[in-house]
Amino acid sequence: MAEFYDTHAHLDFHDFQPDLDQVVERALAAGITRILCVGTTLESSRRVVALAERFACVYAVVGVHPNHAHEEPEAILAPLRDLAAHPKVVALGETGVDRYRWGGLSPVEIEERQRRQASAFDQQLALAAELGLPCVIHQRDAFAAALSHLEPYRGRVPFVFHCFTGTVEEARAVLEAGGLLSFTGITTFKNAQNVRDALGVVPLGKLMLETDCPFLAPLPYRGKRCEPAFVRDLAPVVAEVKGCSLEALSTATCSTARAFFPRLH
Repeated sequence: MAEFYDTHAHLDFHDFQPDLDQVVERALAAGITRILCVGTTLESSRRVVALAERFACVYAVVGVHPNHAHEEPEAILAPLRDLAAHPKVVALGETGVDRYRWGGLSPVEIEERQRRQASAFDQQLALAAELGLPCVIHQRDAFAAALSHLEPYRGRVPFVFHCFTGTVEEARAVLEAGGLLSFTGITTFKNAQNVRDALGVVPLGKLMLETDCPFLAPLPYRGKRCEPAFVRDLAPVVAEVKGCSLEALSTATCSTARAFFPRLH
């Protein structure tokens, strides 16, 4: 059975409290040998580090999601630096820019959200550069802004645009900037031909697989709780788009992940 990694999961979320041990067991049984659990707040980041200590196959990514930046302390460098000292913390994030949930906010509130997102993004990029760690990037309705924000760190901070759902042109822009792209179960949706088109232009050595669970379960589980084992259902669709075998996809995506996350082993 071909081995795969889930490079972006949220096993610390409440959705997994009832059966977390079984979720991890199902992932391992499906050949998902590494699960990267990603923090969204400082408290969430502490939880994913605890999960990395609890499960040998789990690694942690610590950071503050842009949608939570305004809820956290203004200065997040010190607590994230402490968390990132853990040997199983493999990256900073997820961080970035999100302008999707700004409906109903006043111009003053929007300006403050923009400022706090930018501040949190900068702090996490600076810490990644300081520690020699990569960054996991989230963007929604803000592709150009996120890519522009990364420009000062080009060549200093490896980065991946996770849950990529953009255009062919946006995929090429990420690659030109030196980044990687990661694809979720959305790739399997019948109405996601644009995602498969973007995937088609990404070289095998520049992509990774993820679930973003508990969200975005691939077919045939769409609409249900997603879990790391479902990378097994995503992989055949990705392999078909790339015109390669599952074994070749396994070798490419796992080696890419190990090179991108230097602490992953």
